[in-house]
Amino acid sequence: MTKRNPLADKLKGYHLILGSGSPRRKMFLEQLGLEFEVRKKEVDEVYPEHLKGEEISRFLAELKASPFTEELNEKDILLTSDTVVWHKDQSLAKARDAQEAFHMLQTLSGDWHEVITSVCITTKQLQKTVSGTTRVKFADFTEDEIRFYIAMDNPFDKAGAYGIQDWLGLIGISEIKGSYTNVVGLPTHLVYKTLMDMVS
Repeated sequence: MTKRNPLADKLKGYHLILGSGSPRRKMFLEQLGLEFEVRKKEVDEVYPEHLKGEEISRFLAELKASPFTEELNEKDILLTSDTVVWHKDQSLAKARDAQEAFHMLQTLSGDWHEVITSVCITTKQLQKTVSGTTRVKFADFTEDEIRFYIAMDNPFDKAGAYGIQDWLGLIGISEIKGSYTNVVGLPTHLVYKTLMDMVS
């Protein structure tokens, strides 16, 4: 029996570009068995204040694609993404310092929150954005546990100041409803299905 990757077969002749410097998103595309180029462009991640939840991650995923659009070739497929932690009608972005990270994690302690990741897939002809939402329940954290995590893992590059794959995720997640990979930063099931549907 030949081992063939259905999506990798479909993408032959195309050039997949990951418009992100995230090591976690890079890892997931590698695990999907895809060949791709990492190409990162900085954007000012500012969104209109009236946006909520998925509207924020969708807006930012599409914003991250905008610097690339003029340079895409016929067979290029660009993938950009953004993750939002949504709690009590508020978006928890990346913490600027240890104090802000501590406050965020104290707020999330003992409660449910939503992790929303939007993925924008752009070609020369079209653009499609899909989003995944996962509900996550944290146990109650002590102040010492939060301080230890911040000192050990420096979670300042992650929305909500934590990574589900980090120490705090290992000891603190009591329930999860939805995709695990979505919380890490890429809803791989949606990426797979969307690319399969988009590529003829």
